[in-house]
Amino acid sequence: MKKPFLIFLFTVSVAFCVTAQTQNNFEISKNLDIYASLLRELNLNYVDEIDPSSLNKTAIETMLNGLDPYTVFIPESQVEDFQLMTTGEYGGIGSLIQQIGDYVVITEPYEGYPAQKSGLIAGDQLMEINGISMKGKNSQEVSDLLKGQPGTPIDITYGREGAAAPVKMTLTREKIKIDNIPYQTVFDNKIGYIRLSGFTQKAASEMKNVFLDMKSKYTLTGLIIDLRGNGGGLLNEAVDITNLVVNKGELVVTTRGKSADRTTVHRTRMLPVDTDIPLVVLVNENSASASEILAGALQDFDRAVIVGQRTYGKGLVQNVVPLVYNTQLKITVAKYYIPSGRCIQAIDYSDNKDNVNGSRIADSLISSFKTRHGRIVYDGGGITPDVILEPYQYSAVSSNLYTSNLIFRFANNYAAMHKSIAPADVFSISDSTYQAFVNFAESNNFSYQTESEEIIQALREIAENEKYLDAVEPKISELEKGLIEYKKQDIYKHRSEIEEMLKIEIVSRYYYQTGKIVASLKNDPELKKAIGVLNDQPVYKKLLTP
Repeated sequence: MKKPFLIFLFTVSVAFCVTAQTQNNFEISKNLDIYASLLRELNLNYVDEIDPSSLNKTAIETMLNGLDPYTVFIPESQVEDFQLMTTGEYGGIGSLIQQIGDYVVITEPYEGYPAQKSGLIAGDQLMEINGISMKGKNSQEVSDLLKGQPGTPIDITYGREGAAAPVKMTLTREKIKIDNIPYQTVFDNKIGYIRLSGFTQKAASEMKNVFLDMKSKYTLTGLIIDLRGNGGGLLNEAVDITNLVVNKGELVVTTRGKSADRTTVHRTRMLPVDTDIPLVVLVNENSASASEILAGALQDFDRAVIVGQRTYGKGLVQNVVPLVYNTQLKITVAKYYIPSGRCIQAIDYSDNKDNVNGSRIADSLISSFKTRHGRIVYDGGGITPDVILEPYQYSAVSSNLYTSNLIFRFANNYAAMHKSIAPADVFSISDSTYQAFVNFAESNNFSYQTESEEIIQALREIAENEKYLDAVEPKISELEKGLIEYKKQDIYKHRSEIEEMLKIEIVSRYYYQTGKIVASLKNDPELKKAIGVLNDQPVYKKLLTP
């Protein structure tokens, strides 16, 4: 008698879903009619001329703001930008840019692409593009003008510090490919290192080729996969990269949508390259999405030690759906679950009416799971590393030197006066160079306010409101004066971290992206920790043991 009862329940459930869907369809049809009639009336009767496209864009964005930040409307003008996220390719001149003052400047030309080949360097101001003044334009507006079909010409007028007059040139756009693997090496101790910066198409095949090449040339004692700052990309690429070090047929990730028929299981499909090599994966708070699938799966399989900071916590899957008039919708269609069964989504967007940013998963709702060998792991907030490292906190003076662009500008001046420097892994900041930087900062009237100064100022305002200022002003002024004198030494007190920033910025002027990575790794404490874990096999094995 139980079977008919179950069938009845299922029939009622299906009927309910069909009824709900029918009701939703009616509501959609009704509201579309209301929206169309409202827009039509505005166009006919509003006192001033309206811009229907602008109003429609505002309406769409406001509607989607009630969901999650990953569900977005893609107008035709931005389709190419979203293709970059999946292919890593776009048509342009190949350069990073940033708005500084009235103009957008070149911050890093990509080696081997039109900007670099034409002689554009970091610091060059983009004053005109195709005869259009760039004064006051933001980075996105300039980027839109720089991009275009490969093979098409673009006229650029740029200004350079120290040049007598702006220079006009014509460049030809090329297909720009952003590397998934901007750097790889094998250290002297035979530990391999691969920096993986993206999960665009062919990331897995590129990773496989690099790994196989390393193994053919060296007897590797371990491998470090660096996912720091990797914001993710294609899910299938993360699965296939996992497959390089785990056996065929392993369940890496399951995506679950609104209904059961939208559940998809992703397993490894190929024979692995190496299932025994000791692995460390470096992560930080900017490792997200596909990075978390890779790091989380390797953690759940007890296949790698994860080192760094807790990851971002993006456990949502998006599809890009084509709409009319060459527009698109990037829409969240599912949550993903890694091998242990946990979802690492950190923010709950299910009820987004009062809090447009969502809310963190409550501690009371976080559940524990077990890795293959029985280690305890948790859901609800990114991947927690096996070896947790505190993120480096820069001093106030270093942070302000960076944000005021003084380090950037000094590197430009240094490159203008020095035709060459030592190799990226050897170059260092001499005493004379550092003093030159200090003089440069002083000549540019560098100043900044510390938190201590803000507190003193707040104290003065409170004392004035409470009518105590006349009595305590001498003491406050004495404290303030002493702090200012002490602050003058900050640029020397924090020389080591300022030197490191200067070194990396200067090296990038000569050796571009690769040199920048090489220079940054030389004194990288997190990399040193990863190497230390691999060099100490008892510690490595203990970390992977329940």
